[in-house]
Amino acid sequence: MLRIFGLAFMFVCAVIVGAVSSAARANHVLITEDEAKLPPAKGAIAADRRGITRGPKIEVVGDREQSHSPVHLQLRFESFGGSKIDPESLKVIYLRTPNVDLTERVKSFAGVTGLDIPDAELPPGDHLIRVDIKDSDGRTGSTSFLLKISP
Repeated sequence: MLRIFGLAFMFVCAVIVGAVSSAARANHVLITEDEAKLPPAKGAIAADRRGITRGPKIEVVGDREQSHSPVHLQLRFESFGGSKIDPESLKVIYLRTPNVDLTERVKSFAGVTGLDIPDAELPPGDHLIRVDIKDSDGRTGSTSFLLKISP
Protein backbone atom coordinates (compact mmCIF):
# COMPACT_ATOMS: atom_id res chain seq x y z
CA MET A 1 0.00 0.00 0.00
CA LEU A 2 2.79 2.38 0.93
CA ARG A 3 4.60 1.55 -2.34
CA ILE A 4 1.48 2.36 -4.41
CA PHE A 5 1.11 5.68 -2.57
CA GLY A 6 4.79 6.47 -3.25
CA LEU A 7 4.41 5.70 -6.96
CA ALA A 8 1.25 7.79 -7.18
CA PHE A 9 3.00 10.67 -5.42
CA MET A 10 5.96 10.50 -7.86
CA PHE A 11 3.53 10.45 -10.82
CA VAL A 12 1.69 13.54 -9.55
CA CYS A 13 5.01 15.35 -9.03
CA ALA A 14 6.14 14.46 -12.57
CA VAL A 15 2.86 15.79 -14.01
CA ILE A 16 3.21 19.05 -12.06
CA VAL A 17 6.84 19.51 -13.15
CA GLY A 18 5.87 18.79 -16.76
CA ALA A 19 3.03 21.32 -16.62
CA VAL A 20 5.31 23.99 -15.14
CA SER A 21 7.97 23.29 -17.77
CA SER A 22 5.39 23.55 -20.55
CA ALA A 23 4.10 26.81 -19.15
CA ALA A 24 7.63 28.18 -18.95
CA ARG A 25 8.18 27.29 -22.61
CA ALA A 26 4.84 28.78 -23.72
CA ASN A 27 5.09 31.84 -25.93
CA HIS A 28 4.03 35.21 -24.59
CA VAL A 29 1.23 36.81 -26.64
CA LEU A 30 2.22 40.42 -27.20
CA ILE A 31 -0.40 41.31 -29.82
CA THR A 32 -3.58 39.32 -30.55
CA GLU A 33 -5.08 38.67 -33.98
CA ASP A 34 -8.04 40.95 -33.15
CA GLU A 35 -5.75 43.80 -32.11
CA ALA A 36 -3.73 43.43 -35.32
CA LYS A 37 -6.98 43.83 -37.33
CA LEU A 38 -7.60 47.29 -35.86
CA PRO A 39 -6.90 50.14 -38.28
CA PRO A 40 -3.45 51.73 -38.06
CA ALA A 41 -3.15 55.02 -36.19
CA LYS A 42 -3.36 57.94 -38.62
CA GLY A 43 -0.04 59.71 -39.12
CA ALA A 44 1.89 57.38 -36.81
CA ILE A 45 5.45 56.70 -37.91
CA ALA A 46 8.45 55.02 -36.34
CA ALA A 47 10.56 57.74 -34.73
CA ASP A 48 13.25 58.16 -32.12
CA ARG A 49 12.44 61.25 -30.09
CA ARG A 50 15.89 61.42 -28.56
CA GLY A 51 16.98 64.89 -29.70
CA ILE A 52 19.11 66.92 -27.31
CA THR A 53 18.05 65.78 -23.89
CA ARG A 54 19.43 64.07 -20.83
CA GLY A 55 16.35 61.88 -20.70
CA PRO A 56 16.65 58.09 -20.99
CA LYS A 57 17.57 56.45 -24.27
CA ILE A 58 15.62 53.42 -25.53
CA GLU A 59 17.40 51.20 -28.04
CA VAL A 60 15.82 48.30 -29.92
CA VAL A 61 18.25 45.37 -29.94
CA GLY A 62 18.34 42.99 -32.90
CA ASP A 63 16.59 42.75 -36.25
CA ARG A 64 13.06 44.17 -36.47
CA GLU A 65 12.32 43.28 -40.08
CA GLN A 66 11.10 40.10 -41.72
CA SER A 67 11.03 38.11 -38.51
CA HIS A 68 8.88 35.09 -37.88
CA SER A 69 6.81 34.84 -34.74
CA PRO A 70 7.70 34.25 -31.96
CA VAL A 71 10.36 36.96 -31.86
CA HIS A 72 12.94 37.86 -29.26
CA LEU A 73 11.93 41.43 -28.41
CA GLN A 74 14.70 43.17 -26.56
CA LEU A 75 15.02 46.85 -25.63
CA ARG A 76 17.92 48.47 -23.83
CA PHE A 77 17.41 51.46 -21.50
CA GLU A 78 20.19 53.93 -20.77
CA SER A 79 20.06 56.80 -18.30
CA PHE A 80 22.30 59.87 -18.12
CA GLY A 81 23.63 62.37 -15.58
CA GLY A 82 23.65 59.97 -12.63
CA SER A 83 19.92 59.27 -12.78
CA LYS A 84 18.44 55.77 -12.77
CA ILE A 85 15.74 54.22 -14.94
CA ASP A 86 12.33 53.96 -13.25
CA PRO A 87 10.90 50.64 -14.54
CA GLU A 88 7.52 51.45 -12.95
CA SER A 89 7.12 54.35 -15.41
CA LEU A 90 7.29 52.06 -18.46
CA LYS A 91 4.49 52.48 -21.03
CA VAL A 92 4.26 50.28 -24.12
CA ILE A 93 1.56 51.19 -26.66
CA TYR A 94 0.54 49.39 -29.87
CA LEU A 95 -0.26 52.28 -32.21
CA ARG A 96 -3.66 51.39 -33.66
CA THR A 97 -7.09 53.05 -33.71
CA PRO A 98 -7.79 52.92 -30.82
CA ASN A 99 -4.34 52.47 -29.25
CA VAL A 100 -3.74 49.23 -27.36
CA ASP A 101 -1.87 49.48 -24.04
CA LEU A 102 0.58 46.54 -23.85
CA THR A 103 2.22 47.68 -20.60
CA GLU A 104 0.69 45.04 -18.31
CA ARG A 105 1.63 42.28 -20.77
CA VAL A 106 5.31 43.23 -20.76
CA LYS A 107 5.86 44.57 -17.23
CA SER A 108 7.16 41.27 -15.87
CA PHE A 109 9.89 41.30 -18.55
CA ALA A 110 11.11 44.83 -17.73
CA GLY A 111 13.90 46.02 -15.46
CA VAL A 112 16.26 48.95 -15.02
CA THR A 113 18.46 47.83 -17.92
CA GLY A 114 15.68 47.15 -20.42
CA LEU A 115 12.93 44.88 -21.62
CA ASP A 116 13.59 41.28 -22.68
CA ILE A 117 10.80 39.06 -24.01
CA PRO A 118 12.39 35.89 -25.41
CA ASP A 119 9.25 34.57 -27.15
CA ALA A 120 6.83 37.37 -28.09
CA GLU A 121 3.94 36.17 -30.26
CA LEU A 122 2.68 38.58 -32.92
CA PRO A 123 0.47 37.91 -35.94
CA PRO A 124 1.93 38.51 -39.43
CA GLY A 125 2.03 42.15 -40.52
CA ASP A 126 3.57 45.49 -39.60
CA HIS A 127 3.27 46.45 -35.95
CA LEU A 128 4.13 49.99 -34.82
CA ILE A 129 4.96 50.15 -31.11
CA ARG A 130 5.76 53.16 -28.93
CA VAL A 131 7.76 52.87 -25.69
CA ASP A 132 8.06 55.58 -23.04
CA ILE A 133 10.18 55.46 -19.87
CA LYS A 134 11.23 57.97 -17.20
CA ASP A 135 14.35 58.27 -15.11
CA SER A 136 14.65 59.06 -11.40
CA ASP A 137 14.83 62.78 -12.23
CA GLY A 138 11.47 62.63 -14.05
CA ARG A 139 12.92 63.03 -17.55
CA THR A 140 11.16 61.06 -20.27
CA GLY A 141 12.62 58.99 -23.09
CA SER A 142 10.47 57.77 -25.94
CA THR A 143 10.85 55.81 -29.15
CA SER A 144 8.60 54.10 -31.63
CA PHE A 145 9.58 51.24 -33.88
CA LEU A 146 8.10 48.95 -36.49
CA LEU A 147 8.14 45.17 -36.14
CA LYS A 148 7.63 43.38 -39.46
CA ILE A 149 6.42 39.82 -39.01
CA SER A 150 6.41 37.52 -42.03
CA PRO A 151 3.61 35.01 -42.53
